[in-house]
Amino acid sequence: MVRLISNWLFLLLLFQPIVCGAVSKDTVTLPYPAHAHNDYMHEHPLFDALENGFRSIEADVFTLGDSLYVAHDRKDIKPGRTLRALYLEPLIEYISEDRKIIYDSACPLILLIDNKDDGLTTYKLLDRILNDFQEILCFVSPEAYVRGSVMVVVSGNRPVEYMMKQTQRFAFVDGRIKDLTEEYPPLLMPLISDRWTKYFSWKGKGDMPEKERTQLRLYVQHAHENGQLIRFWATPDSSGKEREAVWTVLLEAGVDLVNTDDLTGLRAFLSARGDESNELAQRSIFTPVSFSDSSHSCAASLR
Repeated sequence: MVRLISNWLFLLLLFQPIVCGAVSKDTVTLPYPAHAHNDYMHEHPLFDALENGFRSIEADVFTLGDSLYVAHDRKDIKPGRTLRALYLEPLIEYISEDRKIIYDSACPLILLIDNKDDGLTTYKLLDRILNDFQEILCFVSPEAYVRGSVMVVVSGNRPVEYMMKQTQRFAFVDGRIKDLTEEYPPLLMPLISDRWTKYFSWKGKGDMPEKERTQLRLYVQHAHENGQLIRFWATPDSSGKEREAVWTVLLEAGVDLVNTDDLTGLRAFLSARGDESNELAQRSIFTPVSFSDSSHSCAASLR
């Protein structure tokens, strides 16, 4: 019954004409349907991705004392490179400024936190840290979903069961393809991400096998029917025709976030697609409705 209500709300909202933050599209640019993989490895963490108009940004974290440090491996931890300093504090300033690219309550920036440490311990620390930044965050209260400019999504080691039981939560869960068959509401799990090579052999050379093309579309359809966005990592990312072929297939199938380390390369590719990429960006917008505390029967619309 809960799943039926969730799907009905999703369909209702899907066809509802919602504008991004009630701001004229003539004066703003919606973010691209793009995900900055290992964003912290760029020369200017956070800002390079924001200035290139990316919809989603990824940071790997480790626990050290009472802080979360951003690094690819524990041995790479450096003083001062904390989640607060590199991402959360700069985001408050960035969002308060008058920017051409809109990240607001109707189309929040996705900050994907890839937990490389102990799942529950690190998440509890993240939860305490995020409490200090709730003014800009999407979060779940005991009464409703509260919109914000940034949606934090936990990937990597995810304490899913613990997060499900929280009555107030400042982060959401990054699901996997196997989770598409579970009863996880989009208000808990708004995003599905998985490794491309786990499900597909095609890497952009020649035509994609029809069987794999059909399977890709089925995954996307299932995620969208659940009210979730979908992303694949480990797609080809070396400049050339094969990478562009994969990106084209992903977008044509309706994948919501294209994964890359090459921010300017993907931006140029998406920009060249013009209005078609704008439509994809517009669909990648969470709009959960308020929910009953007992049922959590909430849908996230994708437009």
